[in-house]
Amino acid sequence: MNTDFRPRGLAAWIGSLPMDNHDEAVKVMLEYTPDIPIWVQLPKFAAEGMVAQFARGMPGLARKEGRMFVDAGDESFDEAMVDFFEAYMAVTEGGEDIADSRFALHQDEAPGFFTFMRELDQRADKPAAVKGQVTGPFTFGTGLVDDAGRTVFYNEHVRDAAVKLIAMKARWQVNQLKKYGVPVIVFLDEPALAGFGSSAFISVSRDEIDACFAEVIAAIHEEGGLAGVHVCANAEWSVILDSEADIVSFDAFSYFDKFILYADSLRRFLESGRILAWGIVPTSDTAAIASQSAESLYELWQEEVKQVEALGFDRQQVVSQSLITPSCGTGALSMDHAMQVIDMNHGLSKRIRGEQS
Repeated sequence: MNTDFRPRGLAAWIGSLPMDNHDEAVKVMLEYTPDIPIWVQLPKFAAEGMVAQFARGMPGLARKEGRMFVDAGDESFDEAMVDFFEAYMAVTEGGEDIADSRFALHQDEAPGFFTFMRELDQRADKPAAVKGQVTGPFTFGTGLVDDAGRTVFYNEHVRDAAVKLIAMKARWQVNQLKKYGVPVIVFLDEPALAGFGSSAFISVSRDEIDACFAEVIAAIHEEGGLAGVHVCANAEWSVILDSEADIVSFDAFSYFDKFILYADSLRRFLESGRILAWGIVPTSDTAAIASQSAESLYELWQEEVKQVEALGFDRQQVVSQSLITPSCGTGALSMDHAMQVIDMNHGLSKRIRGEQS
């Protein structure tokens, strides 16, 4: 695990914007988060949905009548699974270059990634880090269904392929982005994890979640990247804090009081030199967006940092191990509200970093 990267209050984004032009989206991103640029997802395009964007390469993937699913009942499915695992082993054990493998992202499903790289190729100044993202293994596995409409997470054999697919999609991003010579961060977006422990996922065990995270995070580390896990609501935070994730991204605006309850896990996490991504700029409530400013959020952040300090940490250490982000992506907002979020995030980061000058 690489714990040398110290963001010191730099701003980052979660990933999405309510736009329909990738060239314009990357320009906005580079204006407001030049230190940790990301590739932007535009959910106005169906191909950039959380499951659809990363499903290519999944064995048995089928589309009928506008529905995407894994056709595990097809007579060719077993052969498709064999082909998938052979391709996986060719990369992980056979030394095949992942760059042009079946695990690569493509222009039609992730245009933001390729627009992002074209822009970075033209820039002379190195950023502090670059950031990618992938749908997390739990959210992907519970969002993708088989031909009978059941989530593939409950089929152990198909789940194994789904987790490996996500692991390789994340690893491929690191492989592509590390050419810029700065730390590469890949976030696992895990909104479904908010439901872990509820009746919706009553039969899912902690061990199964741990194994999914371990496999994907290991793939990111193997390629030399930093792995983050983002949940935009409340969650069983020990699952993430006790994992090998380098960065934990949480909604510090709405759920800090729940997050701080995991004091022992949080203490161990910070003692190991890892990073908190404070999602302190609200995105889920337009009234909250309108009522806040960079200064009011700075006051809230100071109060929350004091509670982390009380666990035995110096303020400067906490700041050193902190990223400032919106609580979630802005893709579901109006453009006006999205720009308010983006501007507050930028201003808050600047305010925090001003403490250190």
